Formats: sequence, C-alpha cells, structure tokens
Amino acid sequence: MMKKFYYILFVFCSITTLFAQKKVSVKEANSLFANKSYVKAAEAYEQLPQTRQSLQNLGDCYYYNFQMKNAVRAYGQLFFSFKDSVRNDVLFRYANALKGTKDFEKGDEMMSKYLGFEEDTPKFMKNITRNTPNSFKLQMMSKNKTNGDFGISFYGDKVTFASLRNGADEKAYGWNDRPYLDLFSATVNDKGQLTRVEPFLAPINTKKHESNATFSADGKTMYFNRSGDKRVKIGDIKVAMVKIYKAEFVNGKWTNVTMLPFSSDTYSVEHPFLTKDGKKLYFASDMPGSIGSFDIYVVDVNEDGTYSQPRNLGETINTNQREQFPFLTEDGTLYFASDGHQGNGNLDIFMSQKISDTEFDKPLNLGSSINSEMDDFNFILDEKTNKGYFASNRTGDDNLYTFVQEENKQQYLVEGEVRDIKSTELLPGANVKLYDENGNLLEEVVVGKDGTFTFNTEPNKKYKIMAFKDFYIPAEATFDTSQKGKVYIDLQMKVESYYDAEDIINKKDDGTVLIELENIYFDLDKWNIKPQAAKVLDVLVGILKKYPYMEIEIGSHTDSRASDMYNLRLSNKRAASALEYLVQNGIDRKRLRSIGYGETKPLIICPKNDCTEQEHAVNRRCTFMILK
Repeated sequence: MMKKFYYILFVFCSITTLFAQKKVSVKEANSLFANKSYVKAAEAYEQLPQTRQSLQNLGDCYYYNFQMKNAVRAYGQLFFSFKDSVRNDVLFRYANALKGTKDFEKGDEMMSKYLGFEEDTPKFMKNITRNTPNSFKLQMMSKNKTNGDFGISFYGDKVTFASLRNGADEKAYGWNDRPYLDLFSATVNDKGQLTRVEPFLAPINTKKHESNATFSADGKTMYFNRSGDKRVKIGDIKVAMVKIYKAEFVNGKWTNVTMLPFSSDTYSVEHPFLTKDGKKLYFASDMPGSIGSFDIYVVDVNEDGTYSQPRNLGETINTNQREQFPFLTEDGTLYFASDGHQGNGNLDIFMSQKISDTEFDKPLNLGSSINSEMDDFNFILDEKTNKGYFASNRTGDDNLYTFVQEENKQQYLVEGEVRDIKSTELLPGANVKLYDENGNLLEEVVVGKDGTFTFNTEPNKKYKIMAFKDFYIPAEATFDTSQKGKVYIDLQMKVESYYDAEDIINKKDDGTVLIELENIYFDLDKWNIKPQAAKVLDVLVGILKKYPYMEIEIGSHTDSRASDMYNLRLSNKRAASALEYLVQNGIDRKRLRSIGYGETKPLIICPKNDCTEQEHAVNRRCTFMILK
C-alpha cells in the first residue's frame, strides 16, 4: 500500500545527521515506518540486520525525504543482496534515486529493467531541450534555502505559498521532523525576491498542514489544502489524508471555511487550481479509480456553489505514477508535474494543449532549462508578461524560483513510429533516415523497442523521412518547417513487407524470403542466358525496378553428376551470368550478389547418390533470395 499513500502530503526536507539511539527491535522500526515517522524509522533501521525488508524500508525512508545518496546506498545493497526478489515499484524508486544523484547511466539501467525497454535520459533531455517551445531563465526567490517554500500561486498583485518558516517552535511533523506547513502571502520585488512575507491568520492557518492556495478572480474565494484531523488505518499504514477546503473573504477577513464534498478520510485531494472564470477546479488525487498513485482530475464549479463529480483527465495525462500540481492557462495549456512521463528524473514539469473537457495532447517535457534531476513542480505562468514561478528541491530543500519564459530558437521537432502496415505491430530495429530537399542524408537512427524515432530539424526547410526494414518496402513522408512557432510532426511510418505485397515473394520457415520464379535452364556445361531464361529474368528486372531499395542474392545450384570442383565453378559462372543480365537491363550492381553453391544444397537428396533424371533436373536451379 505504500505506493498508494507515500505522497499523501508534498513536503520537502533535508536530513543532515544520523545519531545513535538505544537499540531498537524490528517491530519498533516497522511501527515507526508504518506511522510514516521516516526520520526515526531510518535511525532504527540503520541499527538492524540488513534483511530484504529492512533495506527496502530504509531506502524508502530516505527516498521519501529526498535524501537520494542515502537512498541509493540502501537500495543498492538491497539490489545487490536480494536482486531476484526486489519489487518492481522499489526498482522505480531506486532508478529515480540514482538519477537524483546524477548517476544517469546506472539510473537508466534500473529504469530500463522497470519499464522493459531501454531509456537514455541524457539523450532524451538533450533532444527535448533543443525542441521545447520555450527556454527559461531562473532565479531563486529567497536567500534562505531551508524555508521549505513551495505551493506558490497568484494572489492579486501578490503571491501565496506554503512554507516551514516561522514554525521553529511548533510541533514537528513525524515524516521529516520539521514544522507543519502554513500559508503565507508576499510581494515579489523587481529583483524577483519575496518581500513583505506575512502568514495567513486563523481560521486559515491551524496546527495542521496548510498549503497550495488558489483564488477566484475577484479574490473573494480561496481553495486550499489542509491535512486531515485524524489518521486512518489503510492496510498496515496510518494516514492523515489531505483535503481541499474553501474559504470566503468577508468584511476584510477570511471566514466560512468548509471542506469540499469530494474530500475524504480514505483518499487525498490536493493541489487545487481554479480557472480564471471560476468554473472549473483542477486537482490531484489518489481516489478510487485513479490510474496511478496520483492523477489529475477536474470538477465543474456550479453557480449554486455545488460541484460536479470529479472527472479523470485520462491516460494521455495520467500514468501509473504521480501527476500533480495542475495549472491551466487561459489559452488551454495545462502545466503539471509528473514522474511517470519520461524526464530528467523524479518530478519534471510538462505541458499539454487542451482538446476538450478532459482530453489533452501528448504531454511535452519542458526541458533541462527548468527541469533538474530532482523534483521540479508547481509551475504557474503570467501569460501577459511571460514570467512565472515554480518550486524545486534541487538544492536539498523545497525552494521557490522565478523565471522568464523565452522562445526557444531551436524548437523544430519531428517524431514518429514505425509499424507493419498489415499487423500494425511496432518494428524495432527499423532504420529511419532524414534527408534534405536535395536528397542529402542528414541523420539516421535505428528505432528501439518502442518503435519510435525523433529528429531535430531547422526552421524554413523541407525534409523527407524514409523508414527501412529488411524484407519491407520503405515508407516515405515529406514535410516542411516553414510555419511560425513550434512544428510538431507525429509520423506513422507504416511499412509493408515484400511478401505481403507480392504473391511471388514468400517467407520460408527458416526466415529467408525468396522471389519464386520459373526455373532457369542452361545448356550442358554452358552458362549463357538462353531466351527462356531471359524471360524469367525480365520478371525479376520488373520486381527490382518496382522496389528500388530491394537487394537480392542470385544463387545457382547444379546436380551431383560431375566433380564437386567442376560443379562449384559452373554454378558460379551461371549465377554471375544472371547477375550481368540484370545489370545490362538497368539494375544497379550494388543491389546484387551472385553465388554458386554447386551441388552443396540439393533439394532432393537421393539414396546412394543415385538420382533419376527428373530429380537431377529439380536440383539444377536458380534461387533469388531477398537480402534487404
């Protein structure tokens, strides 16, 4: 059940020391872990024997508190000692912990084991960073890097955010042994720094966690997060769920704090975002029916103050991992954080264009000018100024950053996949080539297990893409990048096999692909092409001209009535003669290969080498095998 509930509240912290305690039992350590007292649980597990469960729990304690070096140490020992019994979800966390320490080689190795196909984070981030619509210039908003600031939102001409600041004397939260979160308002000065920081008063801030406020356009309605009053046992774990509350600004004060009806004691709803027109409220939740540990949902806010049933944004946005911190611009661009979509490691920020109420385009990673190997989230944007804010724990603690969004000068991306046109199956190993308008080869890739490819292109140019696969007819597509802004081309390169396209081409049980023509006959001890043989070869010329990328082998075989050496020489001459006929009729020699097999590969093996004349005739033959 840990996968379901370990991100119940999004707080970020740093543990700088481990200290000795009295000897503890496994039962005590497990009890601390079940109660999410991860700091004390880690201290306990460090003193216990390294069993599979204790190492896994120790790694989780550090991972949930973003102590990635310690998490890597524990998970690494777990993987070394109990490799065959490590759970898949633990493998996912181990991979992200490795990436969090910038060990992308090992992290990708572990993530590839988890996913079942290869992942190359540095290559992916290099490509995506070049091709994202925008790049970002960042600046930290506070000189104090240990305030635990996150959950920023616009609040008129101010901002609000959640923070640990001013809580040094308050009760510590067992998860990280740090103060509970409160909501604050602040002004951002012309240097991008938070100034005039003031906490919200009761009844907004309480002795529980408060975070992630969002406001109506007139500033009179607030939605925010608060942790539950009681811990509910889910399986072996006690959890205080996070809920969304609504407050109203009346006579200069926030009042009428009420819990939204779709909040619950058995699941969390968090990170609310209210659209500018006040008609829709987006949020993240692990409610029943979620695809992953947290999904993004939306509800309608009705004029009478009621709410529609929550609607999941679907599998294009949501994965089997975390999707959180939704923010929607007026033009319908959704920004959110995810560790389920491919990224730099841990939470990355993504964008997706809205198509309908709960339908969005394929998410795009915002690239490494804003995403790091640690958690990056809580992106908000002022579309008029192209300035905004986000949170990250890349320095070890949650901190807020301001950014300026600029157009990415190199933003032209083309990607697609290669499939069999008949079966629609992906074709790993296909070779995809990018050409300019003059036919010059610019780049080529061999697609991986996911059957996809990506190319970087330039503005105001024409291109051609071709997909090649052995025994398939190449597929071709042309496009240009003359449009303004980002060009995103999703190509379905569907290729047809030669044996599906032509009745006379067949794939044998051993995997060879043959062009099955009438037999070619030669006079005794001769290798010149007779008129009957020419007619057969003319059919082959037609096939080769129809498919200009096809390459073949011409094989010549003899019967066994002469010596081995004589038959080998004769078959080589006959195969070469057939090849020359094809060249003389316009087929490029580079596409052809001839070989004489002599009597080494008879179709009919006769007892005591005593074949009939008919059996000898069957063994005298030419074969035409497709090489690629």
